[in-house]
Amino acid sequence: MSGADVTEKDLFESNPDIVSGALVFKGTRIPVEAFFENLAAGLSLDELLRNYPAVGRERAEAAIMLAAKKFRAAA
Repeated sequence: MSGADVTEKDLFESNPDIVSGALVFKGTRIPVEAFFENLAAGLSLDELLRNYPAVGRERAEAAIMLAAKKFRAAA
């Protein structure tokens, strides 16, 4: 999974039966919002991966790159 090629659809999903329909990392119950809130609160990526091992480094980095890409596009 290359950060440049990844899309939201590749990384995330929403299902009313999983975490009340919150956007989660695909195949997990880990809310994307919680991941980024923890990152914004100062947790390092390594700490996040210890807290959310199901996300995995490659997918976490791809999500961060996708967010950065969206911010660049919005500027």
